[in-house]
Amino acid sequence: MNAKPATNGSSAAVIEVQPDSVCGEVALNVVVAERDGTISFPGQQNIGLVELNPNSKLPPPTDHGTLESIWHSFDLTHRRVQAGGWTHQVTEREMRMSTEIAGVDMRINKGGFREAHWHLADEWAIVLKGTARVTVFSPDGTMFIDDVSEGDLWIFPSGSPHSIQGTGDSGVEFLLVFNQGSFSEESTFLLSDWLMHTPPDVLAKNFGLGPDSIAKLPKNTPLYIFASEPPTQTLAEDQAEIAKRFPMSQKKFTFKRKDVTPTQSNGHGHVLVVDQRNFPASQKICSAICTIKPGGMRELHWHPNASEWQFWIQGKGRMTVFNSSEDARTMDFNANDVGFVPKMAGHYVENLGDENLIFLEMFATPDFQEIALNQWLRAMPAQVTIAHTNLSAEEVDKIAIPLENFV
Repeated sequence: MNAKPATNGSSAAVIEVQPDSVCGEVALNVVVAERDGTISFPGQQNIGLVELNPNSKLPPPTDHGTLESIWHSFDLTHRRVQAGGWTHQVTEREMRMSTEIAGVDMRINKGGFREAHWHLADEWAIVLKGTARVTVFSPDGTMFIDDVSEGDLWIFPSGSPHSIQGTGDSGVEFLLVFNQGSFSEESTFLLSDWLMHTPPDVLAKNFGLGPDSIAKLPKNTPLYIFASEPPTQTLAEDQAEIAKRFPMSQKKFTFKRKDVTPTQSNGHGHVLVVDQRNFPASQKICSAICTIKPGGMRELHWHPNASEWQFWIQGKGRMTVFNSSEDARTMDFNANDVGFVPKMAGHYVENLGDENLIFLEMFATPDFQEIALNQWLRAMPAQVTIAHTNLSAEEVDKIAIPLENFV
């Protein structure tokens, strides 16, 4: 993590850089307008939104162009509420550029279920609060079951049926990430939905059950999220019960974060990269779980192999995205917000608060890849860097090279 003094109200020290010395002509016009009072806001404003997004109301003079929205918030989306919990989602419909990834925030009460189902996309998840018991059945006929708690991850491959049950006293809340931008929680393959749309005589023939048994099956409305009793058996007892009928999966579909150390760490924060190299079951989605301390920043960089979809868990900060062709946009982010960075686009993330900033970087690819600006500039022959930046050889030598290779 590179240490960079924060701005915009942070408690950290601020380095003053005169915009006149670094801005181009268009940006300099904005600076002049700010200073002479040309920019004013006498009309109507959504004060609450403006206070959360000062860099949107009055962007840095270096912003330019028409880059589409890189910000949305789960707090602006419809929340579907049912007896056993609730859910809401941010998809391609809310963020048009996010064609590769969609996200769902879901809560299940103690004992409640997210109904057994499957879908077209892979499902990656992180537990935000509470505990749960999850199951997934694989095409090879093996069953997997495990308990997960705050910070743990799971992956359910496309087409593999699975269930999620809240087990803690306060239930469970988790973020789901799908490698399909158009994904919708309203269009998954639900067990109850299928049963309700299959003729009863066919169900009886398939299950080998009589009419009285078939009459007990769900009717009228799919279960989706529903209340139930907490598990009556321990995890070990459930595993033993399953093993009497089906082989247990040798593949691990959960990832316990307490068992691993960060991939990289320094005095300004740490990052845990989780991809197919340390979570082999996750073959299509990878992540970087980032913590930035007050006054720190995620250095200027880009990802050559995928777009980045972010979920902000704690703290506040800002991000500028540069998307070539003089296109750049800066936005503020807070907990429960979603950020987006197009593939190849340069960006940074800066902690503007007085607490640790924690956010997820999600990618629809099996391997995490990144190119850091500082490393690139220092890796080239000094003459090449000097020619492109107008810096002296001594100044080039001062460009920091973090011990980490990506933060």
